[in-house]
Amino acid sequence: MELHRRPRSSGYLIHVPKGYEIYENPNAQVFLRKIQPQIITPEEVAIVQAGVKKTAKLDYFMVDVKGKHIVVYLCDQNANALMAIAQSSSTGDAGLADRMAQSFTYSPMMQFVLVDEETREFEVERWCFRGSIDDWIMLDSSTNLQALVKKYARHLGQESFYELMP
Repeated sequence: MELHRRPRSSGYLIHVPKGYEIYENPNAQVFLRKIQPQIITPEEVAIVQAGVKKTAKLDYFMVDVKGKHIVVYLCDQNANALMAIAQSSSTGDAGLADRMAQSFTYSPMMQFVLVDEETREFEVERWCFRGSIDDWIMLDSSTNLQALVKKYARHLGQESFYELMP
């Protein structure tokens, strides 16, 4: 892959070194990193994406894979309220809603962790917001990822999320 933004003499990256990739995280930060081994299958990612969209009924979320983790990020802003304001704006700016959506930030809320590559067993964890903990709390595990997503993703963006405990 070649990037053609600046001449070679500027000190900018012209070629991605062999064994590396360009990675963009859910908050649009771009990194050059070593190519990560694919442990999670595209089908497993699709199960989480579709399950969150269907059961949580969220429009603004992201799913990212980090090693053995499929992480679900939720929008930090009240995206639906902001989009309603943008769409009702009388400024006549047709691109306002798109620009607003691009400025949203996201936080990790739930993750599905592959704990056994052979049986494809996953644990589901939620982020804990207790000041003394601020870490992931393991809730459940199963070899049926779709069942885990269905059971727990519906709590994303809801008050019931904070009641989920092991």
